[in-house]
This record gives sequence, C-alpha cells and structure tokens, in this order.
Amino acid sequence: MPPTSCLIDDFGPVPVVRPASVEELSDRVRRAAAEKLAVYPLGGRTMLGLGLPPTRPGIGFDMTGLAEVIDYPARDMTITVQAGITVACLQTLLKTENQRLPVDVPRPAQATLGGVLAANVSGLRRHGFGTLRDYVIGISVVNDEGHSTKAGGRVVKNVAGYDLCKLYVGSLGTLGIIQQVTLKLRPLPEERALVLISCVPNQVRPLLEELHRTRTRPVGIELLNESAVGALPDMPRAPRVLAVGFEEKEATVAWQVEQLTRELSGPSSTAMDARLGAASDALWHALAELPLQDSAALSFKANVLPSAAADFFEKAAALPDGLLLQAHAGNGIVFGHAPAGLTLEPAASMLTLLHEWAATAKGNVVVTRCPTAWKATLPIWGRPREDAWLMKAVKDKLDPAHLFNPGRFLV
Repeated sequence: MPPTSCLIDDFGPVPVVRPASVEELSDRVRRAAAEKLAVYPLGGRTMLGLGLPPTRPGIGFDMTGLAEVIDYPARDMTITVQAGITVACLQTLLKTENQRLPVDVPRPAQATLGGVLAANVSGLRRHGFGTLRDYVIGISVVNDEGHSTKAGGRVVKNVAGYDLCKLYVGSLGTLGIIQQVTLKLRPLPEERALVLISCVPNQVRPLLEELHRTRTRPVGIELLNESAVGALPDMPRAPRVLAVGFEEKEATVAWQVEQLTRELSGPSSTAMDARLGAASDALWHALAELPLQDSAALSFKANVLPSAAADFFEKAAALPDGLLLQAHAGNGIVFGHAPAGLTLEPAASMLTLLHEWAATAKGNVVVTRCPTAWKATLPIWGRPREDAWLMKAVKDKLDPAHLFNPGRFLV
C-alpha cells in the first residue's frame, strides 16, 4: 500500500492521497482549494529534496495511480500517457516497437514521467538528443480550480497557439499538476559505444576542444574526476576520464569509434578504451545514476557556458571539500557531491566560490540536495534571477492563490 503521509523537507507529516482517475484528482484539488490547503504533487519522490521547504499545511497528491497508456500510434512515433507512469515502464513499452525516449533519468523504475518533467531532469545523452522539453508535444494539467487544461496536441506538427508545454516543464509543480503527456519518440539505435579517455587535468581542455572539432557526432561527453571514476564499475584509474558516447547504426558507430581513435592519436596521445554494445550497458546505466548521491552531504548542479565547463570543473576539483564531480561537458552542466561530514560553514564558503566562478562563465549554481536546516542560509536556487519578475507574474496568473507547492520554488 502507498504511504498515507510523508515528510517534505522535514515539513509534515503531510497527508497523502492517491487519485485513481482524473475526475478524482480534479475533485480533490477543488476540495483542497476550498479548504485553503496547499497541494503538493508527488511522483516517485526521487528528487523530493529539490527546492525549499513548504510554507503552509496541505495535501500530497501521489500521482502513481494515474499511469495508463492513452494512445500509442507507433507508426507516428508518438505516445500519450498519464503522468504517473514510471520512466522504466514507459521505456519497456516503447522497446516493444523498437522505440525510446532518449532522455536519461536516475532511478527510472521509481521516477514518474510527471516528476521528471516537473524537475526538468536530463542526462548524458542531452548532448546528442536534447532535453525533455524537446520531446513534449502535448500536455494536460489540472489547474487551481480543478479543471483540466491542455496545451499542444497529439501530432508532431502542431503550431497553433502558445507553446505552453515548455512552461510546465521545469516548473516544479508550481503551476498545476501534470496529469497527461504526449511525447514524440526516436527509434532505438542499432549499436552503442562508450570511448573512455584517461587523462590528467591539464589535458582536459585540449581534449574537449578536439571533441568539438571532431568529425564524429557523440551523443554524450561525460567528464569525471577521480572520485567519480572510483564510484563507477570497471573504470580505468586516472585523475580524469572522458566518456564519449555514440549511438547509431552499427557501421556508423564502428566508424566513429575508429575515427575518434585516429583523431586523438599523436605525440601526446592518451589511453583509450572502447566498449561496444552490451559491454557498455553497465557503464551507460551507472553514468545516468551518478547525479543522485544519497550519501552526499550536499549536491549541486552548475550550468555554465560549454566553453567554460573545463575551467569550472577544475576549479571545483581543486576545492578542499573532496567533491565527486561529473560534467555533461558538451553542454556545460556540472554535478558536484560533497562527502558526508561537510558542515554548514564550509558548505556556504564553497558555494560562494562556485557562484563566483559560475557568474564569470555566464551561469548559475543550484543546490539539489542538502540538510533541510541549511536551506534557510544557503542560496538554494543560486544567484537572484533577472527574470524573477516574469516568473512571479506567470505564477500569479496561473495560480493566484499559490495553491501548488507554495514556498518550494523561486516564486
């Protein structure tokens, strides 16, 4: 049986309901609004620590009871599903038609589609395939009045009206409850491979520049420090490892692996290890899981210019806090995890430096996990945003009573 209550950042316990239909969901939202209770949407709860603590009593809405497949016209390469479906269940279904949603999600057997959309989760394949926002073509959301509102549609060529789908992706459930989604899909690749490049810190920037100029087309470029390498299975032991991923037709992948090996060969060549097909599967999975570290005292996600990713990464690696670092180096995304034992004062000092370096690189740093007590002190959502006024205006328009996830996000 699903739990009947839960804690959200030590707030609560919050009573939890599990609607079994859209009608029940709408009715319960209306009842919560009438009773002036907040509404806290819940998915697989893999990222429940993201954001600030709730600010008022309310009800948790467990969306796992809404997990039906509404429509799957496989020939059109689209699917419409309810948002409570787990990512693993969705991918298993798509695999029967040799298709997939090419977005990496940690703990896919637990994470729900609605939850990963609300948190805008993306992984190592974003370099080649983009993020979830690129695949949502239709969305249905229950608003603050309990009405189901729709944006987009069930066909890929949909140009009518505003693209509100992207507005809800990454809104952390603050604008409504996502209850149904239409996605466009991609075919499964014939072959996949990971090329592991062992190097030292001063080789990282030149290697990334080479990868930028390469004739190959990687779908992912992961940069790992020694702590991250040690946390992964069967990895070469080196101060830095670049994991370059390829997915395509079998002959194309073989050519790209051979081509990259030639391009990176030379007087200052580095050790390379290519893993093809099933031999790479465990590592693909482990790289996707790495951004969630339950044992970390604090975790952060930095978003900087891709050209500045190597410098930011090395500055973070030089901090005395012993960070585990993973970067989607081709996109400028850097994840960091501080080991257990870190206390508030050094955590604040570390974030001050990270914010300074990110600002120089036109980016920001968000704390994705830390003790709840620290959230009153630390800049959880990073430096103040210049578009905060616009985000507040959207929130006030779509949720004037601030019914959904009050206090959790920026507005």
